[in-house]
Amino acid sequence: MSELTTWSAARIAEAVRAREVKAEEVAEAHLKRIRTEDPRVRAFVRVLAEDALEMAREVDAKVAEGKDPGRLAGVPIAIKDNMNIRGVETTCSSRILEGYKAPYDATVIERLRLAGAVFLGKTNMDEFAMGSSTENSAFFATKNPWDLERVPGGSSGGSAAAVASRMAPVALGSDTGGSIRQPAAFCGVAGLKPTYGLVSRYGLVAFASSLDQIGPLARTIDDAALVLSVISGFDPLDSTSAPTPARAYKPDPSAIKGLTLGLPKECFSGGVDAETAEAVLAAVKVYESLGAKVREVSLPNSKYAVSTYYLLAPSEASANLARFDGMRYGFSAVREGGDGLSLLEAYEKTRGEGFGPEVKRRIMLGTYALSSGYYDAYYGKAQRVRTLIKRDFDEAFKQVDLLVTPTAPTPPFKLGEKVSDPLQMYLGDVFTIPCNIAGIAGMSVPCGLSRAGLPLGLQLLSRPFEEAALLSAARAYEAARPFPVLAEPA
Repeated sequence: MSELTTWSAARIAEAVRAREVKAEEVAEAHLKRIRTEDPRVRAFVRVLAEDALEMAREVDAKVAEGKDPGRLAGVPIAIKDNMNIRGVETTCSSRILEGYKAPYDATVIERLRLAGAVFLGKTNMDEFAMGSSTENSAFFATKNPWDLERVPGGSSGGSAAAVASRMAPVALGSDTGGSIRQPAAFCGVAGLKPTYGLVSRYGLVAFASSLDQIGPLARTIDDAALVLSVISGFDPLDSTSAPTPARAYKPDPSAIKGLTLGLPKECFSGGVDAETAEAVLAAVKVYESLGAKVREVSLPNSKYAVSTYYLLAPSEASANLARFDGMRYGFSAVREGGDGLSLLEAYEKTRGEGFGPEVKRRIMLGTYALSSGYYDAYYGKAQRVRTLIKRDFDEAFKQVDLLVTPTAPTPPFKLGEKVSDPLQMYLGDVFTIPCNIAGIAGMSVPCGLSRAGLPLGLQLLSRPFEEAALLSAARAYEAARPFPVLAEPA
């Protein structure tokens, strides 16, 4: 059964439909893997063992009855803990949401259910998705399976680590400024941030509503495409959902021939680790050998992206997180804990201990930027710069079909290395943030290992709603240079 954890999601679904293996066997194999590996990696905040086995049995029953079990028949999937699963605790890795059980399914969860997916559990994350290392979780830090002394990236570090360590073939993450792509790069897996509005955000706990987007993490490009095919498409429950019909994404490696790839000169002018730059440029050479053309382009306003993001995102966060006031969520959890506290004591305890330091920092930044007398100087100006960044991408895409950059400027860093220096942590997202600001699609693809044996990531960016081209280009690279495989621990 252990070999089932090496199978791709596509192979699992095909085998379950063909009755070559039972979905329950697949679920049991992955749950066993979690019991073995998660004590080391700590990817999950909550394992849904009984629920997973029950879902798997339902898939097997449909197969036995000759019914269509769905495109993800029996495929185990890990879910980042900021997406609602009905009846399951959703904490966003924050103390303030401890004890909160979601009363409804997020749209992506509902679509996964209908497709026959099996939910293994909720994965650890930076609290309310605020961070780049998963060290900001209120519960514990997740470790990088490639090197347990290093971070898995963030904020979807738990999802990336679960996929990399074969505890799940695929996972869902959310990406506000790189939170799918950067951990994908650090953990040596593929991670896709779809175009804003392509995937419904209904049932996703909001961080920054104009930037957040749900997407898949996977060990193969075909698996990422399969999950995207299931979760994308218009949702009337999400007012920001784009009126695009659902479609099946089938990556075509041959589509790379004749495409023009753009190399933004700003991304290679400094601040990038030498090994990372070398690996990305080597990947570009592979694309040229496959028939792609390459030219230099410019994104002149990208240098303002991090500053712009850290005005926009905290401002939106300060508004979104106002609902977590210590009365409706964490407050009740404290009161029900039987601590013998008075109403006032329980309220003060929740307000004081509910949010971690990074969340507090960003709420204060956002509140200041939106305050009277500062709105135009900070938030308003950031919105105008956002428009300039979007125009840079529009101009670049008039010249090229896709853009190529590093995903992160360095390989994964050590646990604790940047916790005391938030600015250095923020600069780690310098290449991923512009994608969210412009609302375009981006994907991280493994492009080799550093000399220390750590994963490196290549980022591909496309025009809005051109995920098909993005996935095909990623698949072409995967076919030419198979992704590194994590060795079993000694």
